[in-house]
Amino acid sequence: MKNTSVFRSPMYKFLLVLSIATALGFQGWRTLFNNFAVDEIGLNGFDIGAIQSFREVPGFLVVTALFFLMFIKEDRFASISIIVMGIGVGLTGLFPSFWGLMMTTLIMSIGFHYYETSNQSLTLQSFSKEDSPHILARLKSVMAFTNIAIGGAIYGLTFVASYEVIYLLIGVIVVLAGVWALFQKPIEDDAVAQHKKMILKSKYWLFYVLNLLSGARRQVFVVFAVLLLVEKYDFSIKEITVLFVLNNIVSMYFNPIIARMLNKYGERKMLSFEYISLTIVFLAYALIENRWVVAGLYIIDHIFFSFSIGIKTYFQKNADPKDIAPSMAVGFTINHVVAVFLPLLGGWIWLKDWTLPFYGGAILCVISLIFAQFVKVPSLKK
Repeated sequence: MKNTSVFRSPMYKFLLVLSIATALGFQGWRTLFNNFAVDEIGLNGFDIGAIQSFREVPGFLVVTALFFLMFIKEDRFASISIIVMGIGVGLTGLFPSFWGLMMTTLIMSIGFHYYETSNQSLTLQSFSKEDSPHILARLKSVMAFTNIAIGGAIYGLTFVASYEVIYLLIGVIVVLAGVWALFQKPIEDDAVAQHKKMILKSKYWLFYVLNLLSGARRQVFVVFAVLLLVEKYDFSIKEITVLFVLNNIVSMYFNPIIARMLNKYGERKMLSFEYISLTIVFLAYALIENRWVVAGLYIIDHIFFSFSIGIKTYFQKNADPKDIAPSMAVGFTINHVVAVFLPLLGGWIWLKDWTLPFYGGAILCVISLIFAQFVKVPSLKK
């Protein structure tokens, strides 16, 4: 990366702190979730699928962020979103029931999804087409490091603290980060003004399709890969935590490499490589019944999902700069269309045959590979 000064900019520092906060909140919540739901509350695969489906409702409705952006700046909206997320995480352990977990998950998810769309939008608005892959990758690496830290902290805390205390501690830290961000002014005065309405353009059709398919594949990974480890292979909370730590160590190393490869080989080749690899991974989930092989597949799975940076950079290189904020909100909503019902449907299918969600994931990867061949971006070279 040629322009290292971007890492000293107010926007990068702002996004850095909030990325750490969102990683702390979401990874902490997710690390504890399956064991909390199964061991403490006694939920089954269908119950968990229902909660995960409900968790994605705010993602489906994130286009409503455009309404709030008519009244407040996007950086303040991102800060408030982090605070809401922290409140949801902090309350989780206080309501150990199906409906209690449903409620706190919704609060956490509202903050998480609103922040994620703001994070992507602010990054693409604030940094050049050459720099943005590196910024996105750097933030992912920082988040991976945060995930490692929270994994280690949770591993130690499980010996001395309850789920209630751990969730509350994580939530308080996330809220404090959001409060700090409220007093920052990261947006430059000469920043391109963004449209304050929903933007749907036919020239962005491929961006919409790739987001739709990405959201569907992500649900298979997020919901059923960890559930497979906990329910079928009896991974304990400590084993899951160790797996998450290893997962993020590998991701922290590979994210900068992925950014360099995107600039070198282009989005079409990188996305194609991702979809071919994930097809193999999903098939392996269903066909290879060995707890350690499946744990390794989970790590590989996570690495290839980082290639989705290519969908964002593909859009940035083809979009009108004024369309970035509203289009990120629309793209994020489209990404979550199937996420609203897929975990619930998958949970029902899981009870019939646990392999079927993974075969479905492989099919989605093949379809994604076909559409990836339409990806074209203008050259960055002058």
